[in-house]
Amino acid sequence: MAFQDIDQILLRKKEERKQRLKKRITIGIVSTFFLLLVAAVICLIVYKDRENTKPESHPKHAGLAAEKAVKTVCEGTDFQETCKHSLLKMVKNKASIQPKDILKASISVVSNEIDKVIKQISNLKFDTPQRKAAFNDCMVLLNDAKEELNCSIGTISGKDLAKLSSRTPDLNNWLSAVISYQQTCIDGFPEAQAKAAVQKLLKNAKELGSNALAIVAQVSSVLSKFQVPNVKRNLQDTESNLSPLNEDGFPTWIDEEDRRMLEGKSSKQTPNITVAKDGSGNYTTISAALKAMPKKYVGRYVIYLKQGVYEENVVVTKNMVNVTMYGDGSQKSVVTGSKNFVDGVPTFQTATFAALGEGFMAQSIGFRNTAGPEKHQAVALRVQADHSIFVNCRMEGYQDTLYAQTHRQFYRSCYITGTIDFIFGDASAIFQNCMINVRKPMDNQQNIVTAQGRVDRRETTGIVLQNCRILADEKLQPNKAKVKSYLGRPWKEYSRTIVMESDIDDLISPEGWLEWNGDFALKTLYYAEYKNKGPGSNTSGRVKWPGYRIIKREEAMKYTIVPFLQGESWLKTKNVPVRFGLFS
Repeated sequence: MAFQDIDQILLRKKEERKQRLKKRITIGIVSTFFLLLVAAVICLIVYKDRENTKPESHPKHAGLAAEKAVKTVCEGTDFQETCKHSLLKMVKNKASIQPKDILKASISVVSNEIDKVIKQISNLKFDTPQRKAAFNDCMVLLNDAKEELNCSIGTISGKDLAKLSSRTPDLNNWLSAVISYQQTCIDGFPEAQAKAAVQKLLKNAKELGSNALAIVAQVSSVLSKFQVPNVKRNLQDTESNLSPLNEDGFPTWIDEEDRRMLEGKSSKQTPNITVAKDGSGNYTTISAALKAMPKKYVGRYVIYLKQGVYEENVVVTKNMVNVTMYGDGSQKSVVTGSKNFVDGVPTFQTATFAALGEGFMAQSIGFRNTAGPEKHQAVALRVQADHSIFVNCRMEGYQDTLYAQTHRQFYRSCYITGTIDFIFGDASAIFQNCMINVRKPMDNQQNIVTAQGRVDRRETTGIVLQNCRILADEKLQPNKAKVKSYLGRPWKEYSRTIVMESDIDDLISPEGWLEWNGDFALKTLYYAEYKNKGPGSNTSGRVKWPGYRIIKREEAMKYTIVPFLQGESWLKTKNVPVRFGLFS
């Protein structure tokens, strides 16, 4: 090849690069609605003025730039006046405005407002045991919110926007949890007067949290238009990496020993601690084993739960990260309790087992609440842990069996049974290959499988039942024609549940879904079905709500592991078998 040809190729490539750059700049100009460009333009204005004058001598100019940036950004939020008022206080004195300044400020104002609420709520009088219990739960939840807001702020600090783009899913995850914590705090107060008082205190904080989510979305959108890596993945990419249908999937942080354990080869796994009720292990209770866990432990801390029924209420705290717990079988190694709402315990505290520490994993363990249907809300398992995984586990209860509270959760080949709202919460949770057994309720009661609690339209949360079986248990089977059973109902205004590729038995009523209270949330919820089978999957008689839909393949792909749980970062794509896309 002649040097002249090489020069021509190089010139052509250079011209192509110039054209691509010009295209990106054009897209950016058109997208002035979004935060990045707004901030960049304002910074350019300030810079030009600096050529002739020092910014220190023109504080009014800095204020004008901040005002323009805030006004434009807040146009993309649901609570614009709250947005403008709060952000201007944070950035009005800055000589120049960067996108991350606005983003950081939008989260900082939520944190500051939560601080105010904590002080104000402490001044309210809670003079009954129920109110005191609700107050204590509320304080825990608000401090959890503070902690995750601090994580969000720490993620933004010191990072350029290109690096920040890869953390957008985490920001969405944390901010969604913050909104959920506040709503859970409000819901914990049983009486209308106390509930209204707390709701009033949290009004501004909830609006600020919603605005922060909206601003994160703006930054993410403009970055994706500039084709910054890792902001988006083509949905088809997730389908090209599918693994066998009959295998289980596990997170990337699992090492070779953990994988062998979770694949049923637990005999090769060496636990840090063994719990045995018969005294043959290190401890006779799970709580004692957790208490003995080193405060600073590097790697996975493995607890083997020998066969036995453990009557205790267990909490894996937020400080206990990367705990792996495995048993001898979901009906052999069982954790059981009976706390319930009727006996005066808030729903939040009724859980037999609560998993809060990030990266919690469980395999071949049963979680049970034996309170019975007459005791109403009685949780067997509450999960707040981000990146949590449950494999071959069993969750047994009646009302509110499994509380998928917050963050990203994955359930594989689990058995879940109950009556009313027995899979509920505001997590981003996918249930794959699970058996959903509906039990016989009390007289004059009806069954509802899910009650998802998304309270803001920008929360990245929802319940996904994929390739599951939904059927009646042996006691309900002869009575299923008399008992009404539904796939779900909207616990909160933006409730989101997707049932896809699942086998639905004829216990599910033809309308499929149940209203919560009149027309509440029927326009704002998102309920979807895709390619289900079985006698209960016929959609011809389904509800006609504005928020209900029968979706197509492209839409269904949005609720598979990679796009919905950011599975590319915490699920293996090659070595660990898992279904990342659709089953069909």
